[in-house]
Amino acid sequence: MQPTEIVAFVYQISDVFAFLVLAAAGLAIIFGMMGIINMAHGEFIAMGGYVTTYSYHAGAPLALAMLIGAVACGLFGVFLERTIVRRFYHRPIDSLVATWGISLIMTQGALLLLGSGAPGVGTPFGSVSFGGASFSVYRLVLVVVAVAVLVGLYLLFMKTRFGRHARATMQNAAMARALGVPVNKIYSITFGLGAALAGLAGGLYAPTMTLSPMMGTSFVIEAFVTVVAGGADILIGTPPAAVALAIIKATATAFYGQVYGVMSLLVAVCLVVRLMPDGFTGWLIRRRS
Repeated sequence: MQPTEIVAFVYQISDVFAFLVLAAAGLAIIFGMMGIINMAHGEFIAMGGYVTTYSYHAGAPLALAMLIGAVACGLFGVFLERTIVRRFYHRPIDSLVATWGISLIMTQGALLLLGSGAPGVGTPFGSVSFGGASFSVYRLVLVVVAVAVLVGLYLLFMKTRFGRHARATMQNAAMARALGVPVNKIYSITFGLGAALAGLAGGLYAPTMTLSPMMGTSFVIEAFVTVVAGGADILIGTPPAAVALAIIKATATAFYGQVYGVMSLLVAVCLVVRLMPDGFTGWLIRRRS
């Protein structure tokens, strides 16, 4: 391979890695910490994109607009957890149906209130050239943001009081409650954090795509695939799962096109479930023991 082709391939892997991490982080937190399969994950992403876009066009700097989108989604997530989701803990099928209903309400509500489109946000920072090929600087920024999100989550869950309480709640909620951990509060904050990360993903990718109430669906497949491949522990399993799936998708896309890239992810997760039922989390734990 020529140097330009190598750089383009590494760039493609990095771009897919950032997409997978940012798309899956919120879903992984809610599922890994609470056992809730959030079928409204894509709608939270779309909400983040819309809030970011309208905040930007209202005069907010783009970075602040993205923060506003993430905070808005987080607060809405806390509201939904306290009013609806907490009634379905330990009832996984019911929680799946409930969050699916929420997703339908959010999608149709956005269509009725905002229409099928929204004003666009131009991609910032321009591009750089190497060997005749052009690469978006903003896409490279997204890679840095994805790594920062992973580092931030690690520090939050491993180095803070909230993180200790959250991990205790995940392992044994009844025992954590008996020891004085405010389990209901932990659940609310965790669901809000997952929703905020979904909103952040929508805001970050709003400049790169056309906004519509259905934009979250372009994230959902990759998010679910990454979470399933990563396993139960988001801190252990999500990063290596994102790296492996990014390499697989980038390779398939480079040789066969975008459709085969998505198909390769589905085939890969089927193999992971068959060969590593606990995902990368279980595999890495067994390797360390």
